[in-house]
Amino acid sequence: MTGGSDQDRELARQVRLVAIVLVTTMVVWMGLQWLGGQMGWEARYVFLFDLAALAAFVWSLVVTYRIWRRRQEK
Repeated sequence: MTGGSDQDRELARQVRLVAIVLVTTMVVWMGLQWLGGQMGWEARYVFLFDLAALAAFVWSLVVTYRIWRRRQEK
């Protein structure tokens, strides 16, 4: 296997980070939604989890767009 350039390794690291953030966000968000329903939490607390998940998804989208742009420049 040939070693890629430093830029390729950095892009691969960022792709892995985005994947980890997406999967972790989905699992934690779904778990908190379920837990909130089981424990009868108020909607305002559950809404905070929704906003946090939305922030993580927006961050992932921005980083993915930046990765895509860097690959286009190459």
